[in-house]
Amino acid sequence: MILTFVIMLALPDPLLTLRGEGGSAPARPVHLDCVKASEQCLREPTCSTKYRTMRQCVAGRESNFSAVPGPEAQGECRSAIEAMKQSPLYNCRCRRGMKKEKNCLRIFWSIFQSLQGNDLLEYSPYEPVNSRLSDIFRLAPIIAAEPASTKENNCLNAAKACNLNDTCKKYRSAYINPCTSRVSASEICNKRKCHKALRHFFDKVPTKYSYGMLFCSCPAGDQTACAERRRQTIVPICSYEDKDKPNCLSLQNACKTNYICRSRLADFISSCQPEVRSISGCLRESYADCLLSYSGLIGTVMTPNYVRSLGISLSPWCDCSSSGNSKPECQRFAELFTNNRCLRNAIQAFGNGTDVGVWQPQPPIEPTAAEPSITRRVQRPKQQCAGCADTLEQTGSQW
Repeated sequence: MILTFVIMLALPDPLLTLRGEGGSAPARPVHLDCVKASEQCLREPTCSTKYRTMRQCVAGRESNFSAVPGPEAQGECRSAIEAMKQSPLYNCRCRRGMKKEKNCLRIFWSIFQSLQGNDLLEYSPYEPVNSRLSDIFRLAPIIAAEPASTKENNCLNAAKACNLNDTCKKYRSAYINPCTSRVSASEICNKRKCHKALRHFFDKVPTKYSYGMLFCSCPAGDQTACAERRRQTIVPICSYEDKDKPNCLSLQNACKTNYICRSRLADFISSCQPEVRSISGCLRESYADCLLSYSGLIGTVMTPNYVRSLGISLSPWCDCSSSGNSKPECQRFAELFTNNRCLRNAIQAFGNGTDVGVWQPQPPIEPTAAEPSITRRVQRPKQQCAGCADTLEQTGSQW
């Protein structure tokens, strides 16, 4: 007999990292992917039994299966959940672009999100990737390491560089075709195929090319044309725009019903969390994490893009009209894109060819606590130094 039983797992802080030897470059712990962890658990009789029991406990809670109360059922749930904390499944992660990514994410959310007993998107299901913006710059001589005030049109240069690279050219052509091919008189394109091809582009193409097109800086004398080229990178008429603009909370709920979109959004919220006390503007002090998670949203229902204005102004295709009493909540969510200091600084830093600790944005004149925030964990003081660039890593994600 299984009783509905909610246990809050004490998940480790995803912001913590492990130091490499000598305390130099940080080395994040490597987690077993959830597909392999599930297979490993199911091969072990004890783990398999506890895993199935735990799933019954969770299913019982979600379907209001609480007609069989009793200490025995409660004890079974306790035992199963404690056993899972010692199993390969505990703290498993997924990798962006892995072969069975959707299945991996399904397992992750069934283990962690369900046992957390809430619907918050606080934890990224993706295995962190050790990378820095400076790594991309070293591999990308096509990215001008000069401020956007120069005469260089980096967006045009990035498009040319993509056409000269076989991989970039191949996957760019692969999304241009479905994103620009009219399906019928009423459908300008097949959005599903367009989104899938865009995901493949950002998953398969080296970031020095894909980022070069998506986050390029524009010269002061050519802002309009350059900004429009950048905005058109993802063929927004198909991948981004729609006949009607949904409410942002409705779009968020639609995203949550899809394992891929839910995971990409959770990764974005985790990686691009703004922090007013940080020099970089980011809680995690990593521009690389933020940019990777942002690009991971492209090709989902939560696809963001530059809006029709100069400068760095981004938003999903939604607004907060018709929000009723939920308008403050809607605005907080929308501002994760439209008024996110971390995301804005990360894009500017990439366009300038710099990184955290190298390019230091000016803090706001009157910093407030109004920065968009979803997570509610106690935030540790951030390191504010020129050497902070040496402590950057990157979190992965993809379809």
